[in-house]
Amino acid sequence: MKNKYRILKIAITVIILGFLLSFSLKKFGGQKITDNKISVKMNEKTPVYFIDEKDIREIVNKENPSRKVGDLNIPELEKKINALPAVDSANVYLNLNGKLNLDIKQRVPVFRLNYKGKDFYVDEKGIEFPISKTYSHPCMLVTGDVKKDEYEKLAELVDKIDKDDFSKKYFIGISKYKDSYNLLTSEGIYRVEIGDLDNIELKVKGFKTFVEKYLVFQDPQKYKMISVKYQNQIVTTLNPYFKENDSILKASHKDLAKAPIAIVKKASSTSLKPKENTKPRAVVKPKEKKKTPEKKTATKSKAKIKIE
Repeated sequence: MKNKYRILKIAITVIILGFLLSFSLKKFGGQKITDNKISVKMNEKTPVYFIDEKDIREIVNKENPSRKVGDLNIPELEKKINALPAVDSANVYLNLNGKLNLDIKQRVPVFRLNYKGKDFYVDEKGIEFPISKTYSHPCMLVTGDVKKDEYEKLAELVDKIDKDDFSKKYFIGISKYKDSYNLLTSEGIYRVEIGDLDNIELKVKGFKTFVEKYLVFQDPQKYKMISVKYQNQIVTTLNPYFKENDSILKASHKDLAKAPIAIVKKASSTSLKPKENTKPRAVVKPKEKKKTPEKKTATKSKAKIKIE
Protein backbone atom coordinates (compact mmCIF):
# COMPACT_ATOMS: atom_id res chain seq x y z
CA MET A 1 0.00 0.00 0.00
CA LYS A 2 2.87 2.35 0.90
CA ASN A 3 4.54 1.66 -2.44
CA LYS A 4 1.35 2.67 -4.29
CA TYR A 5 1.21 6.01 -2.46
CA ARG A 6 4.90 6.59 -3.17
CA ILE A 7 4.44 5.89 -6.90
CA LEU A 8 1.38 8.14 -6.93
CA LYS A 9 3.35 11.01 -5.32
CA ILE A 10 6.16 10.63 -7.85
CA ALA A 11 3.69 10.65 -10.74
CA ILE A 12 1.95 13.78 -9.43
CA THR A 13 5.31 15.53 -8.97
CA VAL A 14 6.34 14.71 -12.55
CA ILE A 15 3.02 15.96 -13.90
CA ILE A 16 3.32 19.23 -11.96
CA LEU A 17 6.89 19.79 -13.14
CA GLY A 18 5.89 19.04 -16.71
CA PHE A 19 3.01 21.49 -16.47
CA LEU A 20 5.26 24.21 -15.04
CA LEU A 21 7.86 23.61 -17.71
CA SER A 22 5.25 23.72 -20.46
CA PHE A 23 3.77 26.88 -18.98
CA SER A 24 7.25 28.43 -18.74
CA LEU A 25 8.07 27.61 -22.36
CA LYS A 26 4.81 29.11 -23.54
CA LYS A 27 5.33 32.20 -21.44
CA PHE A 28 8.97 32.81 -22.36
CA GLY A 29 9.02 31.04 -25.74
CA GLY A 30 8.72 34.25 -27.67
CA GLN A 31 11.21 36.17 -25.55
CA LYS A 32 14.78 36.68 -26.67
CA ILE A 33 17.78 35.32 -24.81
CA THR A 34 19.72 38.50 -24.18
CA ASP A 35 23.30 38.55 -22.91
CA ASN A 36 22.20 39.21 -19.36
CA LYS A 37 20.04 36.08 -19.48
CA ILE A 38 22.97 33.80 -20.28
CA SER A 39 24.94 32.52 -17.30
CA VAL A 40 28.24 30.70 -18.00
CA LYS A 41 30.09 29.03 -15.11
CA MET A 42 33.49 27.33 -15.33
CA ASN A 43 33.59 24.67 -12.61
CA GLU A 44 37.16 23.33 -12.76
CA LYS A 45 39.21 23.63 -9.54
CA THR A 46 42.45 24.43 -11.38
CA PRO A 47 42.09 27.58 -13.52
CA VAL A 48 42.52 26.80 -17.21
CA TYR A 49 41.78 29.04 -20.17
CA PHE A 50 41.42 26.87 -23.26
CA ILE A 51 37.93 28.31 -23.73
CA ASP A 52 36.31 31.31 -22.08
CA GLU A 53 32.85 32.73 -21.55
CA LYS A 54 33.04 34.64 -24.83
CA ASP A 55 33.59 31.40 -26.79
CA ILE A 56 30.54 29.78 -25.16
CA ARG A 57 28.30 32.77 -25.83
CA GLU A 58 29.31 32.72 -29.49
CA ILE A 59 28.32 29.05 -29.74
CA VAL A 60 24.95 29.80 -28.12
CA ASN A 61 24.22 32.61 -30.59
CA LYS A 62 25.34 30.50 -33.53
CA GLU A 63 23.08 27.60 -32.54
CA ASN A 64 20.14 29.94 -31.98
CA PRO A 65 20.25 32.78 -34.55
CA SER A 66 16.80 34.08 -33.64
CA ARG A 67 17.89 34.13 -29.99
CA LYS A 68 14.32 33.19 -29.00
CA VAL A 69 13.81 30.82 -26.08
CA GLY A 70 11.32 28.74 -28.06
CA ASP A 71 13.80 28.16 -30.92
CA LEU A 72 16.61 26.97 -28.67
CA ASN A 73 17.46 23.26 -28.93
CA ILE A 74 19.07 22.63 -25.54
CA PRO A 75 20.16 18.97 -26.14
CA GLU A 76 21.84 19.95 -29.41
CA LEU A 77 23.57 22.94 -27.80
CA GLU A 78 24.83 20.76 -24.97
CA LYS A 79 26.12 18.21 -27.48
CA LYS A 80 28.01 20.93 -29.40
CA ILE A 81 29.76 22.19 -26.28
CA ASN A 82 30.64 18.69 -25.08
CA ALA A 83 32.23 18.03 -28.47
CA LEU A 84 34.88 20.70 -27.84
CA PRO A 85 38.23 18.90 -27.22
CA ALA A 86 39.06 20.96 -24.12
CA VAL A 87 35.64 20.39 -22.48
CA ASP A 88 35.35 17.58 -19.96
CA SER A 89 31.60 18.02 -19.38
CA ALA A 90 28.84 20.53 -20.05
CA ASN A 91 25.40 20.90 -18.51
CA VAL A 92 22.91 23.24 -20.23
CA TYR A 93 19.50 24.03 -18.74
CA LEU A 94 16.82 26.70 -18.79
CA ASN A 95 15.35 28.18 -15.63
CA LEU A 96 11.62 28.78 -15.21
CA ASN A 97 12.29 32.53 -15.55
CA GLY A 98 13.78 32.02 -19.02
CA LYS A 99 17.46 32.32 -18.00
CA LEU A 100 19.89 30.02 -19.84
CA ASN A 101 22.52 28.37 -17.64
CA LEU A 102 25.68 26.67 -18.90
CA ASP A 103 27.91 24.84 -16.42
CA ILE A 104 31.22 24.00 -18.12
CA LYS A 105 34.08 21.90 -16.81
CA GLN A 106 37.29 22.09 -18.86
CA ARG A 107 39.95 19.41 -19.08
CA VAL A 108 42.96 20.11 -16.87
CA PRO A 109 46.25 18.84 -18.38
CA VAL A 110 48.38 16.63 -16.15
CA PHE A 111 51.25 16.45 -18.61
CA ARG A 112 52.17 17.51 -22.12
CA LEU A 113 53.38 14.69 -24.34
CA ASN A 114 55.77 15.09 -27.24
CA TYR A 115 55.61 12.00 -29.43
CA LYS A 116 57.07 11.77 -32.93
CA GLY A 117 57.29 15.55 -33.20
CA LYS A 118 53.67 16.15 -32.17
CA ASP A 119 52.55 17.82 -28.94
CA PHE A 120 49.28 17.28 -27.09
CA TYR A 121 47.91 17.33 -23.55
CA VAL A 122 46.71 14.41 -21.43
CA ASP A 123 44.31 14.86 -18.50
CA GLU A 124 43.96 12.82 -15.30
CA LYS A 125 41.59 10.38 -17.02
CA GLY A 126 44.20 9.61 -19.67
CA ILE A 127 42.34 11.47 -22.43
CA GLU A 128 44.31 13.28 -25.13
CA PHE A 129 43.37 16.74 -26.36
CA PRO A 130 45.22 19.22 -28.60
CA ILE A 131 47.30 22.17 -27.46
CA SER A 132 45.86 25.66 -27.85
CA LYS A 133 47.16 28.44 -30.08
CA THR A 134 46.18 31.06 -27.52
CA TYR A 135 46.91 29.39 -24.19
CA SER A 136 49.70 27.18 -22.83
CA HIS A 137 49.11 25.42 -19.52
CA PRO A 138 52.17 24.90 -17.25
CA CYS A 139 52.62 21.17 -16.69
CA MET A 140 55.19 18.35 -16.86
CA LEU A 141 56.71 17.68 -20.27
CA VAL A 142 56.95 14.00 -21.24
CA THR A 143 58.84 12.68 -24.26
CA GLY A 144 59.18 9.25 -25.85
CA ASP A 145 57.07 6.33 -27.01
CA VAL A 146 54.45 6.38 -24.26
CA LYS A 147 51.58 3.94 -24.77
CA LYS A 148 47.98 4.99 -24.15
CA ASP A 149 47.52 2.30 -21.50
CA GLU A 150 50.34 4.00 -19.53
CA TYR A 151 48.67 7.42 -19.43
CA GLU A 152 46.84 6.95 -16.14
CA LYS A 153 49.87 5.59 -14.27
CA LEU A 154 52.00 8.35 -15.72
CA ALA A 155 49.39 10.90 -14.59
CA GLU A 156 49.60 9.42 -11.07
CA LEU A 157 53.40 9.81 -11.12
CA VAL A 158 53.16 13.47 -12.20
CA ASP A 159 50.54 14.11 -9.53
CA LYS A 160 52.82 12.65 -6.84
CA ILE A 161 55.72 14.79 -8.05
CA ASP A 162 53.57 17.94 -7.98
CA LYS A 163 52.39 17.24 -4.42
CA ASP A 164 55.85 16.45 -3.01
CA ASP A 165 58.12 19.45 -2.32
CA PHE A 166 61.34 17.43 -2.74
CA SER A 167 60.29 15.85 -6.04
CA LYS A 168 58.91 19.11 -7.39
CA LYS A 169 62.25 20.79 -6.69
CA TYR A 170 64.34 18.17 -8.53
CA PHE A 171 62.20 16.74 -11.35
CA ILE A 172 61.36 18.96 -14.32
CA GLY A 173 60.54 16.41 -17.01
CA ILE A 174 60.06 12.75 -17.89
CA SER A 175 61.50 10.81 -20.82
CA LYS A 176 60.98 7.26 -21.96
CA TYR A 177 63.74 5.36 -23.71
CA LYS A 178 62.76 1.91 -24.94
CA ASP A 179 60.85 0.44 -21.97
CA SER A 180 62.48 2.49 -19.21
CA TYR A 181 61.32 5.82 -17.77
CA ASN A 182 63.78 8.52 -16.70
CA LEU A 183 63.18 11.59 -14.56
CA LEU A 184 64.99 14.68 -15.83
CA THR A 185 66.47 16.87 -13.11
CA SER A 186 66.91 20.60 -12.61
CA GLU A 187 70.62 20.36 -11.76
CA GLY A 188 73.55 18.55 -13.32
CA ILE A 189 73.36 16.49 -16.49
CA TYR A 190 72.27 13.27 -14.86
CA ARG A 191 68.92 11.57 -15.20
CA VAL A 192 67.17 9.38 -12.65
CA GLU A 193 66.28 6.00 -14.11
CA ILE A 194 63.13 4.52 -12.55
CA GLY A 195 62.41 1.69 -15.00
CA ASP A 196 58.68 0.95 -15.03
CA LEU A 197 55.92 2.93 -13.32
CA ASP A 198 55.50 0.54 -10.38
CA ASN A 199 56.63 1.25 -6.78
CA ILE A 200 57.16 4.92 -7.58
CA GLU A 201 57.08 6.08 -3.94
CA LEU A 202 59.84 3.62 -2.97
CA LYS A 203 62.00 4.67 -5.93
CA VAL A 204 61.64 8.37 -5.21
CA LYS A 205 62.42 7.67 -1.55
CA GLY A 206 65.61 5.87 -2.64
CA PHE A 207 66.72 8.85 -4.73
CA LYS A 208 65.93 11.22 -1.84
CA THR A 209 68.14 9.12 0.46
CA PHE A 210 70.98 9.26 -2.07
CA VAL A 211 70.65 13.04 -2.38
CA GLU A 212 70.62 13.66 1.38
CA LYS A 213 73.51 11.31 2.20
CA TYR A 214 75.78 11.68 -0.83
CA LEU A 215 74.79 14.08 -3.59
CA VAL A 216 74.61 17.21 -1.40
CA PHE A 217 78.32 16.76 -0.64
CA GLN A 218 79.39 16.23 -4.25
CA ASP A 219 79.32 17.98 -7.61
CA PRO A 220 76.19 16.76 -9.48
CA GLN A 221 78.02 17.24 -12.79
CA LYS A 222 80.06 14.09 -12.21
CA TYR A 223 77.07 11.76 -12.68
CA LYS A 224 75.60 10.64 -15.97
CA MET A 225 72.80 8.52 -14.51
CA ILE A 226 71.42 7.54 -11.11
CA SER A 227 69.34 4.38 -11.30
CA VAL A 228 66.76 3.50 -8.65
CA LYS A 229 64.94 0.85 -10.65
CA TYR A 230 66.63 -2.00 -8.80
CA GLN A 231 65.20 -3.17 -5.49
CA ASN A 232 66.97 -1.86 -2.37
CA GLN A 233 69.96 -0.41 -4.21
CA ILE A 234 71.09 2.63 -6.15
CA VAL A 235 73.47 2.33 -9.09
CA THR A 236 75.32 5.43 -10.30
CA THR A 237 77.06 5.87 -13.64
CA LEU A 238 79.88 8.42 -13.72
CA ASN A 239 80.05 11.20 -16.27
CA PRO A 240 83.09 10.40 -18.50
CA TYR A 241 83.56 14.11 -19.25
CA PHE A 242 83.92 15.08 -15.60
CA LYS A 243 87.68 15.73 -15.13
CA GLU A 244 88.11 15.62 -11.37
CA ASN A 245 88.49 12.32 -9.52
CA ASP A 246 85.81 11.85 -6.87
CA SER A 247 85.73 9.37 -4.00
CA ILE A 248 83.83 6.74 -6.00
CA LEU A 249 86.30 6.93 -8.88
CA LYS A 250 89.27 6.63 -6.50
CA ALA A 251 87.67 3.60 -4.87
CA SER A 252 87.24 2.04 -8.31
CA HIS A 253 90.92 2.56 -9.12
CA LYS A 254 91.92 0.90 -5.86
CA ASP A 255 89.68 -2.07 -6.57
CA LEU A 256 91.08 -2.28 -10.09
CA ALA A 257 94.63 -2.38 -8.71
CA LYS A 258 93.70 -5.25 -6.38
CA ALA A 259 91.67 -7.20 -8.93
CA PRO A 260 93.16 -10.54 -10.15
CA ILE A 261 93.11 -9.40 -13.80
CA ALA A 262 95.27 -6.38 -13.03
CA ILE A 263 97.79 -8.51 -11.10
CA VAL A 264 98.05 -11.04 -13.90
CA LYS A 265 98.80 -8.25 -16.39
CA LYS A 266 101.52 -6.87 -14.15
CA ALA A 267 103.04 -10.34 -13.73
CA SER A 268 103.06 -10.99 -17.47
CA SER A 269 104.64 -7.65 -18.28
CA THR A 270 107.50 -8.23 -15.81
CA SER A 271 107.89 -11.98 -16.32
CA LEU A 272 111.40 -11.58 -17.78
CA LYS A 273 112.78 -10.23 -14.50
CA PRO A 274 114.23 -12.94 -12.26
CA LYS A 275 113.15 -11.31 -8.98
CA GLU A 276 109.45 -11.43 -9.76
CA ASN A 277 109.42 -14.95 -11.21
CA THR A 278 109.79 -16.68 -7.86
CA LYS A 279 106.25 -16.78 -6.46
CA PRO A 280 103.82 -14.93 -8.73
CA ARG A 281 100.71 -17.07 -8.12
CA ALA A 282 101.02 -17.75 -4.41
CA VAL A 283 100.09 -14.12 -3.65
CA VAL A 284 97.37 -13.92 -6.31
CA LYS A 285 95.19 -16.85 -5.25
CA PRO A 286 93.95 -15.67 -1.83
CA LYS A 287 93.23 -12.16 -3.20
CA GLU A 288 91.36 -13.59 -6.16
CA LYS A 289 88.87 -15.34 -3.92
CA LYS A 290 88.26 -12.32 -1.69
CA LYS A 291 88.02 -9.66 -4.36
CA THR A 292 85.97 -11.48 -7.01
CA PRO A 293 82.69 -9.57 -6.17
CA GLU A 294 84.48 -6.23 -6.61
CA LYS A 295 85.78 -7.14 -10.04
CA LYS A 296 82.54 -6.32 -11.83
CA THR A 297 82.08 -2.99 -10.03
CA ALA A 298 85.56 -1.82 -10.94
CA THR A 299 85.38 -2.60 -14.60
CA LYS A 300 82.04 -0.87 -15.09
CA SER A 301 82.93 2.20 -12.96
CA LYS A 302 79.62 1.98 -11.10
CA ALA A 303 78.89 2.39 -7.41
CA LYS A 304 76.15 0.45 -5.71
CA ILE A 305 74.64 1.82 -2.51
CA LYS A 306 72.29 -0.34 -0.52
CA ILE A 307 69.48 1.41 1.28
CA GLU A 308 68.93 0.16 4.77
